Amino acid sequence: MSSLADARKIVADIRKKAIEPLYLLYGEEPYFIDLIVDALVEHTVAPEDRDFNLSMYYGYETNADTVVNSAQQFPVFADRKLVVLKEAQAMDKAKTELEKIVPYTQKPNTKATLVITYKSDKTAAVTALAKAVKKAGGVVLKSEVPRSYELPAFVKDYCRERKVAVDDNAVNMLCEYIGAPLSKLFGEINKLILITSAARRITAEDVEKHIGISKDFNNFELTTAICRRDYPRCIAIVNYFRNNPKTNPTVVTAATLFNYFSKLVIAHYLPVKDDASLAGVLGNSAYRPLQDFKMSLKSYPPIKAVNAIHHIREFDSKNKGVNSFTNEYDLLQELIFKIMT
Repeated sequence: MSSLADARKIVADIRKKAIEPLYLLYGEEPYFIDLIVDALVEHTVAPEDRDFNLSMYYGYETNADTVVNSAQQFPVFADRKLVVLKEAQAMDKAKTELEKIVPYTQKPNTKATLVITYKSDKTAAVTALAKAVKKAGGVVLKSEVPRSYELPAFVKDYCRERKVAVDDNAVNMLCEYIGAPLSKLFGEINKLILITSAARRITAEDVEKHIGISKDFNNFELTTAICRRDYPRCIAIVNYFRNNPKTNPTVVTAATLFNYFSKLVIAHYLPVKDDASLAGVLGNSAYRPLQDFKMSLKSYPPIKAVNAIHHIREFDSKNKGVNSFTNEYDLLQELIFKIMT
């Protein structure tokens, strides 16, 4: 299951009061971790009981002994106590400290819930604790950052949950220019939901006006222009990027083009090139319109698609200063010319 599916199941169980004594939530995507912690705080201890039965610790100011001692205490005039260790990765000698919690997992306090969050991509420090929590029947979630092709589905799902419609172009712009982590992406969407509360719909114009992303000059529009072999349009977009470098770094553009042409190469070698198969390669047909993708297959046969990837890698090398001191937007213009010719 994905992190989203796992997190939803855990939250659903918490809402049903099926709360376990042990939770270990780790990984580099904070959104799912925070989602579960918020649910535990809301459903484990009543608001009027939290002064005595909710203990919140932060890694940079505590240690394992303090957290375990708190978890071993019984609740005061309540059914359960909640102990949360946030930002465990910030503890001094985190791996050693987390391993000190392992003995507690062998016989946890049944009247308390201990929650440990560890927000980092360096997960070796939690290996021993994760095994111990799993063995004890606790909840372990590895929260992973979604891949770029998964983001549109996350955006649509997030808006659907909040009964807000979102246009495909708006989805594309948000994914292209904000991207992961989800906490940042959803934060921007929340702003748009508040601003567009009357309409209950997010459009490309809303994103352009309130987030500062152009609906006409972005990486999605550039890719579309390349696949349609519209060179004047490509140059107009590059010039816009040149005049707005902070919101249009060429490294993001290169990654977008690399992903697109990689998908083209994969599609060329599909045994069957029907719409369903091509949409499977795209990952989300609304994110990259299927008709444009089919047009690209004709405009860029296998050898041209492979050459495009070569040119993009060459661009990336030059852009990092390898045998080149050319301005990055001049290099981008040169890249587009090579791809199209």
